[in-house]
Amino acid sequence: MKNLEIAAALALLLTILLGSFSEFRQDLTQVQHSVLRLHILANSDMPEDQALKLSVRDALLDASGELFAGCETLEDCKARVLARTGDIRTIAEETLRAQGCGDSVQVELVRMAFEAREYDTLTMPAGCYDALRILIGEAKGHNWWCVMYPPLCLPAAEDPAETYFDPETALLLEEPEQFEVRFRCVEILDSLREKYEEKRSSAKNG
Repeated sequence: MKNLEIAAALALLLTILLGSFSEFRQDLTQVQHSVLRLHILANSDMPEDQALKLSVRDALLDASGELFAGCETLEDCKARVLARTGDIRTIAEETLRAQGCGDSVQVELVRMAFEAREYDTLTMPAGCYDALRILIGEAKGHNWWCVMYPPLCLPAAEDPAETYFDPETALLLEEPEQFEVRFRCVEILDSLREKYEEKRSSAKNG
């Protein structure tokens, strides 16, 4: 009887843990599908190229109020990026030309993987996010990044976590150290899933 009670208690504990982990995974997914990142890659790591990258950053942030005026949702921002890709490229190119640089500029809206990154008081979890990418020249230098939506790096940014996310998700972004074990579990499960999918793909193609 005692063994049955222990087994029942363990089963209940496992159910609670799995339910909690599932909710945590949903919170991560919500963040990853509610954010637009800005990602600017310099031509190289030479000091002059890194300085040019920051000049492009400043020019784009200065123009962001006009570029994204009226955007209230992530979809609004993504649609605006696609509609004004040429304007964004022009701003970057004119900034470079004003400093005597003839590097090309590519502007693209992509979904890409990011490592966990800190921004002021928030930490954006690792994962795949939509991103506005600005590639300068060969784009082989260190990048600069921030979050366009919610507007973490825009001049009007103010308490974005509390404004754009529910309290549980805001806590995850502001105090990630409370969730280290859960983050690690997600990493392990994602790694196992990737390996499984690779083996499955290899078996299918083999």
